[in-house]
Amino acid sequence: MHQSPSSDAAAPATSEPIGSHGRFLAYREKVRKRELPRGSVHSKGETRSPRDRARSAMELVREFFGLLRPFRLQIISILASLSVSTLLGLIPPAGTKFVVDYVLTAHPVPTRITHVFPSLSTPIQMLRATVLFVVSISLIRIAIHIWGRWYATRITKHIQLNIRRKVFEHAVRLPLHRVQEIRSGGVASILREDGGSVGELVFGMLYNPWRAVIQLIGSLAVLAWVDWTLLLGALVLLPTVFLTHRAWINSIRPQFRAVRKQRELIDASATEAFAGMRIVRAFSRQKREAARFTTENNLMARQELYAWWWMRVVEMVWETLIPVASAALLYYGGWRVLEGYMTVGDLMMFLVYLLMLLEPLAALAQSATQFQNSLSGLDRILDLLAEPKEMPSTAASLRVDPALILGRVTFTHVGFTYPGTDRPALIDINLDVPAGSTVALVGPSGAGKTTLCNLVARFYDPQEGSVRLDGHDLREYDVESFRTLLGVVEQDVFLFDGTIGQNIAYSRRNATADEIRAAADAANATEFIDRLSHGMQTVIGERGVR
Repeated sequence: MHQSPSSDAAAPATSEPIGSHGRFLAYREKVRKRELPRGSVHSKGETRSPRDRARSAMELVREFFGLLRPFRLQIISILASLSVSTLLGLIPPAGTKFVVDYVLTAHPVPTRITHVFPSLSTPIQMLRATVLFVVSISLIRIAIHIWGRWYATRITKHIQLNIRRKVFEHAVRLPLHRVQEIRSGGVASILREDGGSVGELVFGMLYNPWRAVIQLIGSLAVLAWVDWTLLLGALVLLPTVFLTHRAWINSIRPQFRAVRKQRELIDASATEAFAGMRIVRAFSRQKREAARFTTENNLMARQELYAWWWMRVVEMVWETLIPVASAALLYYGGWRVLEGYMTVGDLMMFLVYLLMLLEPLAALAQSATQFQNSLSGLDRILDLLAEPKEMPSTAASLRVDPALILGRVTFTHVGFTYPGTDRPALIDINLDVPAGSTVALVGPSGAGKTTLCNLVARFYDPQEGSVRLDGHDLREYDVESFRTLLGVVEQDVFLFDGTIGQNIAYSRRNATADEIRAAADAANATEFIDRLSHGMQTVIGERGVR
């Protein structure tokens, strides 16, 4: 084979007609015009699966709660412990009033307190009791909080494991044409990135928001009890800020989806480049592949920075609100103290609880951005899980008994066209292969040799006619049991990471050592294997690279 001379130095500096900066400008324009797609794209190019569709946030939330159903008792216990620890956290700030009013100033201790606790009649006794009480409550709260957070983290890991297992089991059962369309690195990205982000919804949608809501309600109740008129002044700005925050958040989720799609593309490109490293080096395309990888990485970095900027704007609204509101209320509260409507201790306690009120609002804003990020991952996972599985077996499917199979294969008026194409691969094929015979298919590229083998293995089913084994249409058989009859030797042999013996026994995990050796003898590989230092136990590595 003739190969034109080339060198790495002669390779083009880039492989993209438009660099990452130009593509980012086009992306930013789509963000501004709200044109980013809300459905996932898993395949090469822009082909969309018919199952891909835009889902509302409420649909995704319902799907997420469906994933939590096996853990509902654990979730209830987590939320209960979180409620207790959060409510306990509302108690220590009340000590501010006791220290300021009854220790640092000359206010007499109320009789309702001295009647129950006579020893608290002096300032020093009140100080000691207050500090001891605050420390005790804080230690109890910390213990409950640590337990609840550890348990929530444990449940998160279980959910991530279940999601990744479910996605993997579904992906390996997709029709072959979809497996070939979906880039292997793309599936790996969904398993790693999206599977992890869905687990984080336990914190982004349950743990942190629940804690924030409990603290918010508790703080509001205390503030209303201390001075309800001062509380009304604190709540004036909240509706406007909330509506602005909601509108801003709705534009973030499509950006997270775009970042995840770009990360999937990068993973797939890297996987593809290393899987085809022989070809890359044979044609001296290392620089081109590196340039393509760099371009895609630069684009993802720009997209991530842009999404980060949008998120920070939301958080800055709340971070700006806290000091502004605190200053305004400090002025108003100081005036009420001077007028005698409240004590200095009441004002100090009010300001502490006000900060505790604004803290969960800021936490909810931060959780909302994390929530949108995780929802985009869940959306992509649901798109993949919505893909139909490969020719599912039914209760009526025939189980294969190898002892009863003769092996006669018959093609009767078979016609087949690959999905996504208009050109038929096979037209009205009739073929009868007697049992026990050996057949060699010879012909030019594109004649249909591989297609015939694919139909025999039921990687595809014909659209016209039938393929029969001993008179039975292959579609009548249970797919998995039927394939136990097959032996497949690819032109490019794929080796899995493991020992030689494990690779030989890949289709029969219960094969004995004698059966594995007999298979090696039949392939004339025993002599070669025995020369290796560990024989059948030699680890050959992924694709045989070791």
